[in-house]
Amino acid sequence: MYLLFPGRHHLLTRFQADYLQGHTGREVVWAVTSANHENTKRNPVPYHRREAAIERLSVLSGLRSVVVPIFDAAPTSAFAEVTLKTVAVATGLDLTPENTVVACSTPEVAALYEKLGFPIAPVEDDPALPEKPERPWDVLLRLAAGDETWRELAHPATIDVFERYRLVEAVRTAVNDPLVGDEGGLTATRDYRTYVEAFAGAAERKWSAVRRYVEPGRIVDIGCGAGSLLELADREPALHESDLIGVEIARHLYQECVHKKAQGVFQNANVYFYQRNVLGGAIFADRSVDTTLTFALTHEIWSYGAQRESLRQFIRRIYDHTAPGGVWINSDVCGPDDPRREVLLRLSVADGDNPASPRPDLAGLSSEEIQAYVGSLSTRARLDQFAVDFAFPCEYEPVGDDTVRIELATAMDYLTRKDYLDNWLSETREQFCGLSFADWTELLAEVGFDLDPSSHPIRNDWVIENRIAPVAALTDLSGRPVDWPATHLLAVARRGRAG
Repeated sequence: MYLLFPGRHHLLTRFQADYLQGHTGREVVWAVTSANHENTKRNPVPYHRREAAIERLSVLSGLRSVVVPIFDAAPTSAFAEVTLKTVAVATGLDLTPENTVVACSTPEVAALYEKLGFPIAPVEDDPALPEKPERPWDVLLRLAAGDETWRELAHPATIDVFERYRLVEAVRTAVNDPLVGDEGGLTATRDYRTYVEAFAGAAERKWSAVRRYVEPGRIVDIGCGAGSLLELADREPALHESDLIGVEIARHLYQECVHKKAQGVFQNANVYFYQRNVLGGAIFADRSVDTTLTFALTHEIWSYGAQRESLRQFIRRIYDHTAPGGVWINSDVCGPDDPRREVLLRLSVADGDNPASPRPDLAGLSSEEIQAYVGSLSTRARLDQFAVDFAFPCEYEPVGDDTVRIELATAMDYLTRKDYLDNWLSETREQFCGLSFADWTELLAEVGFDLDPSSHPIRNDWVIENRIAPVAALTDLSGRPVDWPATHLLAVARRGRAG
């Protein structure tokens, strides 16, 4: 009676349509997996577009179909059972081995259904085929690579939907993006729950620091996280007629924004969220945005991209979409004014363990094990571990048991990161001190922005007094104390009205 066809179904092929014709008389149940994922390398097409193509293929092929979204879950050996239960809840269909054949070309997935007693139709994996047809994902990779022969293999239903909704370039951007991970995000090791909590706690402080510079109109928060800052902008009476737009690359955070909007958190009807990577191409029309906000974002572009080149490209995108008289407000970490200066850094050896050598294998441990191990180290020993895990050069020369000779920027990169234990492997992929305030001033002018006089470097004295100074001391090479340098910056960059 039924043919269950599980898969991501981002692209449908002519072979699939012909194969399904061989099962005429069966109702096809398309179980679309990862239905809650989109705009990622593994899942570039949103579910509703996949559904539209399936429905169109069904009409063109004369198939009776039911389409069911299957939301992504943690890997489980009960995947087949979960899919069957989801189908039952969504449609009322009770699919059993007696009334259903499972169409599946992935041996590992087919085995899960075989274990439950279902007969399998192997589709592209059928050994009886005279030659192996290309799988849908391989055809999609042709598209992503710019190989137009994908159109010869894709079903007309997919071609039609991709062209009508301009998905060809969207797929190419998502699959080829050098920064975004397979599941949408810059890093696969970040604990987003901790990240959201930390940003939400600091949102009011951040908003109060920048509110005076915000120009009403079209206000865009790039890297908006879970939307905490836009929640505060939403409460501003002077901005009630402004458009509030959040752009977030990480799927987990974008979904939280959409959830908040659906729950009625925002009063302004003109609040929108996009899951996009600004480096992947223009999101907004030139000269169309009055205020752009970025918080704790630019160091990630620097770290996960090609450093200055990627950051300059990002700034250029912002400049292009900023309206004459508009403003970009950027708050982020910042390196010291004299980054290459050599200093002596004394670190406590009495506040934890001091193993003979750092571990090279943290990537193979769970986040809880990493947190426990790094947290057990002394501040001095933690520097050795940081040097192993840090994605950038971290060179220093030991001078006694508790002191090292080190460049100031490298010292501050470690000291400002040493307590991020719950996201250790993510944080050690990022460089905080890649640019000084002077470097920022030069880069903004190079692109065309005017730096507002209110822009300035900032030293987070709370972090210095509570996290760094109790376990570390900084001196010059002759032993004289050195003042702790700036740790952050606020840059208010304006586009001239004649620009």
